[in-house]
Amino acid sequence: MGFKIAIDGPAGAGKSTMAKAIASKLNYIYIDTGAMYRAMALFLIRNGIDSLEEEKISRKCQEADITIQHVNGEQIVYLNEENVNTLIRTEQVGNMASASSVNRDVRQKLVELQRKLAETDDVVMDGRDIGTQVLPDADLKIYLTADPEVRAKRRYAELLEKGMDADFEKIKADIVERDHRDMTREISPLKKAKDAILLDTSEFEIEQSIASILGLYEACLKNKNKE
Repeated sequence: MGFKIAIDGPAGAGKSTMAKAIASKLNYIYIDTGAMYRAMALFLIRNGIDSLEEEKISRKCQEADITIQHVNGEQIVYLNEENVNTLIRTEQVGNMASASSVNRDVRQKLVELQRKLAETDDVVMDGRDIGTQVLPDADLKIYLTADPEVRAKRRYAELLEKGMDADFEKIKADIVERDHRDMTREISPLKKAKDAILLDTSEFEIEQSIASILGLYEACLKNKNKE
């Protein structure tokens, strides 16, 4: 059994950035569950399915083959054998992912794959229900958050850096809406696991946040070795 690190939190909290960095420093495998939901969302959008069409989503999601491979240290997300890394980071796909992730059949399909990926390797997995649902037995659970204004600024800067058009006020409104939707959904709502450590990075630079998580990991590892 590998060592499992679960990082949960709302949109734009820096989960993926932190998880990638931690996995790299520890030589662990990084599993971006959000990317898997985004790949599913892209599949549904391509098939002309609206986020409110529950039955169509339940039926169509069964046709999506979503896998993750690591090539030269980079995570590649495949949708029906197509590399979709560059296609799944738009706001449209993100909003569809948040909306379609409430579908029981979508979650069941992807959670099974996520658990399988974490069965034998040392992994860092991030998402919205990792510590509560996907890996409830994770060795270290972290709930990463930040003020909505700060998260919107980070997402805005990220999109501009990639040369994409961005509207700050729209991004902020989307984040607030997604927070509400993720936290109030019936199936696997976003919430802090009882045994998770809360880390607010509103006033932290990335390196400070990474250092904090590595410190928590070292402490957790020491306690585990004492057992």
